[in-house]
Amino acid sequence: MIVSAIIPAAGRGLRMKSEESKPFLTLCGRPILAWTLDIFERCQAVDDIVLVVSEEMLGPCRRKILEPSGYTKVRRVVAGGNHRQDSVYQGLMAVPDMCDIVVVHDGARPLVHDDTIRSSIRLCLEHQAVITATPPKETIKQGEHGFAAITLDRSKLWSVQTPQTFSFGLLRKAHESARQDGFVGTDDASLVERLGEKVKILEGSYDNIKITTVEDVYVAEKILEQRRR
Repeated sequence: MIVSAIIPAAGRGLRMKSEESKPFLTLCGRPILAWTLDIFERCQAVDDIVLVVSEEMLGPCRRKILEPSGYTKVRRVVAGGNHRQDSVYQGLMAVPDMCDIVVVHDGARPLVHDDTIRSSIRLCLEHQAVITATPPKETIKQGEHGFAAITLDRSKLWSVQTPQTFSFGLLRKAHESARQDGFVGTDDASLVERLGEKVKILEGSYDNIKITTVEDVYVAEKILEQRRR
């Protein structure tokens, strides 16, 4: 069985209010993306990695992250598109044809656990499509015109993360169908769902945060400090 990981890291990070691309901002002295790649490099369940970055960062990525770190699993680095969905598709096109399972994980989620990656792969063997998610802690309301309209049943809701893991053929079919129909989803699982396929939920960890704002960097650094103790 061949398992490939696609790491989309082409985000601009506009909410970080920085000229530097978000995956290349530092976390405890190292680029955020390097922390993410470390985990997948060490994960024995993953055979190779396709890294997707913005076109202008192809060179800097090799110089600043890949060459100093000596990753052996990063076999391909490709340029992403204007949207995350386009970037994942470009990654899919670079995955080896003999691949069985694809794990898609945000480059800006550097705190994912190895156990989570491996569990998602095991579940994918049975269900073909798996998302990692956590139950929301807060009450969730649906708003209309600036007013709370409905209080949603929190017991039925999930806050979706990555990794999201799929059989290679299914994910490629889902992306090609979405491109043909002009459909843009909020995550890869939504592309699979529109084909009528069921997506299994794997409960994840609250510390698997996506670094989006400056405040997220502070939180991530505290988590890393605790893990080192």
